[in-house]
Amino acid sequence: MANTVNVNDVNRIAAGAKFTGDIATVNDIRIDGSFDGRLFSEARVVVGEKAVVKGDIFATYIDFNGTMLGGNFYVKDTLSLKAGCTVEGDLFFQRFQVELDAKFTGRCQVMDENEFHKVAAPMESMLRKVVSQPVPVEKAAE
Repeated sequence: MANTVNVNDVNRIAAGAKFTGDIATVNDIRIDGSFDGRLFSEARVVVGEKAVVKGDIFATYIDFNGTMLGGNFYVKDTLSLKAGCTVEGDLFFQRFQVELDAKFTGRCQVMDENEFHKVAAPMESMLRKVVSQPVPVEKAAE
């Protein structure tokens, strides 16, 4: 059975939007705007061609098409740098795929799943706190 993703489960920072801060999610996330901070996804992070990222990204998979202006990628499985992207930062991954015309300045290092969990522990902890908190329900006016 194929693993399908419901479009409503994909988080998104749209083109023209700017986000600064930390994000932790169990779902996929797509960035087409500007992101400055730390991002943790237990799934896939897709960064669009016009997106600008500054900061650290922790994810199971990253498909990177945009511009990274400093920070690090920590990838539990596969990091894909797409044609035309520009990356200034260090890359830590289990598998690495680079298309022609991708630009990269920084260090590369292979890491296994245990090493990923060690460096991602603070972000994973933040996600667990958010997921375990009940969502408040407002009472309707009587």
